[in-house]
Amino acid sequence: MEYFPDSNANYKDVNYWNERYRTEESFEWFGDFTKLKHLLKQHVGTEENILMLGCGNSALSYDMYQAGYTSITNVDYSSVCVESMAERHKDCTQLSWLCMDARRLAFPDGVFDVVLEKGTLDAMLVEESDPWKVSENAARLLHQVLLEVSRVLKPGDRFISVTFAQPHFRKRLYARAEFNWSIMHYHYGRSFHYFLYVLTKGEELSPEDAALERRLLMEAEAPPTEVKFQEADSEDFLNNIGL
Repeated sequence: MEYFPDSNANYKDVNYWNERYRTEESFEWFGDFTKLKHLLKQHVGTEENILMLGCGNSALSYDMYQAGYTSITNVDYSSVCVESMAERHKDCTQLSWLCMDARRLAFPDGVFDVVLEKGTLDAMLVEESDPWKVSENAARLLHQVLLEVSRVLKPGDRFISVTFAQPHFRKRLYARAEFNWSIMHYHYGRSFHYFLYVLTKGEELSPEDAALERRLLMEAEAPPTEVKFQEADSEDFLNNIGL
């Protein structure tokens, strides 16, 4: 509980994370490796070149390394986190740690077989009050990140996104032809379901997801509905109501 911020907005503040990572050993969003390894084994090969986006102090990369995954590049925008994790895992030569902004990934095009994130995108959306319609700023942020994810993926390879967001919410952000990927989703957990999305670069959106994109684009282009309010009544009618 000591690490919970005063406001959800702090989850988007790198200073909050730097301070938290100075003392927190580890934290797992949406369960540890044992909870989702059956899905990762289906969609991520042990010899593939993996980018862990927003690694935090999660043990996921190390647990995957222990399970035989041989190449994981971990990035996070907290320098404290990256330095701590690099020191903690300095004997694991197949794990690398870099301080980097997910909106501007310093990698060439098409270098990764898999980009994997667990809770990173959720942290970027913590201030949103309406899951059906995210704010313009949040939508722009997610758009920048997802374009970068698509750019660094090889054709035919996958973006794996782990979240608590149900498909009718999260697909509204992922279903874009410009990202050049298809969308599949799975769930795990017992008392509460989490979701794992597999977005395969170079495959077209399904007819259903393409229709969703068209509908969202039409909604965005539609003029705002004009709302007319009744003129204020000069009489103080509330005081005349007999209760």
